[in-house]
Amino acid sequence: MTDSKKSTRSLAGIAGIVAIATLISKVVGLFRQQAIAAAFGAGVVAGAYNFAYIIPGFLLILLGGINGPFHSAIVSAVSKRKREEIAPIIESITTLVVGLLLIVTVGLIIFADPLMHLVAPGLFATAEQAAARGVTPAGYQNLVQTRELAIQQFKIMAPMAMLAGLIGIGFGTLNAADHYWLPSISPLLSSITVLIGLGALTGMLGAQITSPQYAVLGAAVLAWSTVAGAMLQWLVQLPVQWKEGLGGFRPRFDFRRPEVQDVLKIMGPATFSSGMLQINVWTDMFFASFLPNAEAAVSAMGYAGLLAMTPLGILSNMILVPLLPVFSRLADPDNWAELKQRIRQGLMMTAIAMLPLSALMIALALPIVRVVYERYAFDLEASYLTASILIAYSVGMFVYLGRDVLVRVFYGLGDGDTPFRISMVNIFLNAVLDFFLIKPFGAPGLILATVGVNVVSLVVMLWILNRRLHGLPLRQWMTPIAGLAAASVIAGFTTWGTLQGLESIWGNSGLLIILSQLSIAGAAGLLVYVGLALQLHLPEVDEFGDRIRQKLGRSRGQ
Repeated sequence: MTDSKKSTRSLAGIAGIVAIATLISKVVGLFRQQAIAAAFGAGVVAGAYNFAYIIPGFLLILLGGINGPFHSAIVSAVSKRKREEIAPIIESITTLVVGLLLIVTVGLIIFADPLMHLVAPGLFATAEQAAARGVTPAGYQNLVQTRELAIQQFKIMAPMAMLAGLIGIGFGTLNAADHYWLPSISPLLSSITVLIGLGALTGMLGAQITSPQYAVLGAAVLAWSTVAGAMLQWLVQLPVQWKEGLGGFRPRFDFRRPEVQDVLKIMGPATFSSGMLQINVWTDMFFASFLPNAEAAVSAMGYAGLLAMTPLGILSNMILVPLLPVFSRLADPDNWAELKQRIRQGLMMTAIAMLPLSALMIALALPIVRVVYERYAFDLEASYLTASILIAYSVGMFVYLGRDVLVRVFYGLGDGDTPFRISMVNIFLNAVLDFFLIKPFGAPGLILATVGVNVVSLVVMLWILNRRLHGLPLRQWMTPIAGLAAASVIAGFTTWGTLQGLESIWGNSGLLIILSQLSIAGAAGLLVYVGLALQLHLPEVDEFGDRIRQKLGRSRGQ
């Protein structure tokens, strides 16, 4: 068997492991969000939680997420080392990171009030200022309660800063040692703890869980269960690290070690680069706090974001996790021909998966939201608001993941500075787009602003890589992607037309009816896309089709 075939089989195997584990985590995460929606709807508790989670969640995603800067830096640097060299490197990095993030945690608790003012200034408006932007007296009371609950939750979740660093280092260490299942499956622990917390709260309060008098208790349960989940994510990694000799939670101060310096050279710029992307999320929430129904808007953004990120996260990990070590191993100029093929592979797989998904989710946004969330405290009005935001998220799925593919190429080349510089410019661009788009579009305009930023990032990074790698066959890449985009648009219209026809016959009331319409319309659009995509005769599409036919053939033969 050739090395190429071994590599391809290895990538496919890794992608399969990551996909299954991530799917399980995302499904449980969706259950968690359904539970929050059913218990609190788009009210003050959920709104406060979304505001309070901005900085702790920012740190958890930034530092602790798979494909985050800590994960990427560890994988890029450590995957080239021998197993016996890894433990001292990891323990030195862990010691440094914990020391810094412990200081950050204390600062978050002490300065919770001014930090929340910085994150969501609209919540701190006076009654007169709120009235001037169209907030009713009852709405102003909700605004005040949202602010108080958000500060309380923020203090509770502050320790996630330190936990995030530990989780990210552990993820990178395990991936570099070819352990993919645990890092991909462990995020479900956070969801499980929230589900347990809400289950206990529901058992204690019953139908009164939505009562305003229990808002403080509900907010505290959400925050504490979130912290418990982050703690579990870190703790489950330690036994595997110790068993494999990959280091653990032991102080080591060998910060001048060359290998440690190599990790820090990537980790620093990569953290700032990814941080700039997360600052765009904060910018969106900053503007959202000034909307008349701020608590409903941010709640809907959270609910819609999970619906968009569930499939996006699964496909992202399938594509990015196995490719990042490959990009690192092909960084030498002698290997650039194969590196270009791998870049094409990443972009083409992104297009094949994300373009039709975007089209179908745009067409089916409202029934998706209604099936997933519409029950108990989550009503039809909340469904319409959440669906409008989900459409905006869906528009940018391809550019979001395509940009991530290219960022990992830079990391593989040992260059964290270029993505950082691009992200710095994009902070300003995102704020400008937020300012202009929030007035005509409301909350969906904030998401569309992020889509615009990702488009600019994708184009700029392609241009830079084209120069650095002495030319990329961009025209050869763009032609099939355009074909896939056209197939996706046709599939989207097919889905929408099928849905409209079914609604005219069956109506649109009742969970089973909506679910049936969703399934039939989605299947019709998917079949159209597959038929059109196969006509393009792309190697990646043909390979995917062959795998499906082989699996079906095996099933018949059994």
